[in-house]
Amino acid sequence: MTDVYDKEKRSAVMARVRSKDTSPERAVRRILTALGARYRLHRKDLPGSPDLVMPGRRLAFFVHGCFWHGHDCARGARVPKANRDYWLAKVARNKARDARVAEALRTEGWTVETIWECELKDENALRARLGEVLERFPKRG
Repeated sequence: MTDVYDKEKRSAVMARVRSKDTSPERAVRRILTALGARYRLHRKDLPGSPDLVMPGRRLAFFVHGCFWHGHDCARGARVPKANRDYWLAKVARNKARDARVAEALRTEGWTVETIWECELKDENALRARLGEVLERFPKRG
């Protein structure tokens, strides 16, 4: 099956896909703020530039889109019909990079938490999960 857009239109559509300040990321920030957590955004000095960082707790959060990072939910398992080989390779590269970044952060003494886009469907469960994470890793010093 061919793409419904021509190359220029597809390029414009893909260029609008953001990597920072996405709706899922803003929703996670809203929950953490409501829980009283303080955080920093997109620390470029850390491997992978985590979406949210709590330096006092040594916590790094990544908010991943299920499709882009190959989550095992229905949305993450979906593969476009057009250019299938490209997308399979792209998601595999993203997953490999995510694993490398998480390991590099752990080596530096950080705890890595991944929040999947699909988890936002049940905001109460996500709020409970984030509350437990904050309790497990109290602020140091």
